[in-house]
Amino acid sequence: MDSPAPLIVLVEDEDHLAQGLIFNLQAEGYRTRHEADGEAALTWLLETTENIGAILLDVMLPGKDGFEIVAALREHERYFPVLMLTARSRPEDVLEGLNAGADDYLPKPFDLSLLLVRLKTLMRRASWQLPAPAAAPPPPKPSQDHYDFNGRSIHFDTLELQGPEGKITHLTVMEADLLRYLTDREGAIVPRKDILEQVWRVHEDTDTRAIDNFIVRLRRYIEDDPSAPAHLLTVRGVGYRFMAAPQG
Repeated sequence: MDSPAPLIVLVEDEDHLAQGLIFNLQAEGYRTRHEADGEAALTWLLETTENIGAILLDVMLPGKDGFEIVAALREHERYFPVLMLTARSRPEDVLEGLNAGADDYLPKPFDLSLLLVRLKTLMRRASWQLPAPAAAPPPPKPSQDHYDFNGRSIHFDTLELQGPEGKITHLTVMEADLLRYLTDREGAIVPRKDILEQVWRVHEDTDTRAIDNFIVRLRRYIEDDPSAPAHLLTVRGVGYRFMAAPQG
């Protein structure tokens, strides 16, 4: 028997926008569930046994906002792919959403075709974490799918970081993307501006310190002592430098 179509959960309180998205998502073959209240959406997401393909999550919601929802899901280890919908005029929403644990973002107003492409990409990357059926060959994996350093291994294909004693930390797409960007430039200074524009696609004329909160979380994953980082170093006034081997 064929497996059911992926379920897309839309959490959006603007009814006209929600109905348009539902129509187009269903036309693409997805199943949909719509929640207009943030608190009700979170309650359902924490209790459901549905195999959720992705969540389209608005920022401004009654009950609980999108930031609270994605942070609570992550805290409860509910690693659903989350595409956050943000107001174009508030780039700080993008950074706060990524800090909370969203996988990607899309500013409003958005082009429908772009949303569908982002959604498919997010779901494809998340599917790499799923075990392949026993009778089927494993899916192809991207090149350079892991990075090893100091007893740790970042698995970009499965969005996992394996630490000492085999401890596994689940990564969001954006966390994995940032770690890949930094490790690809091991030893080089990476300006905050480059991270904002090249990794998060936030084009701002002025620098922002919101990225620092994101770095703090990554340090909890990769450092023996996050308060005295040896791998993910701050270059004051510029950005960051990743060092595979701690400096003596």
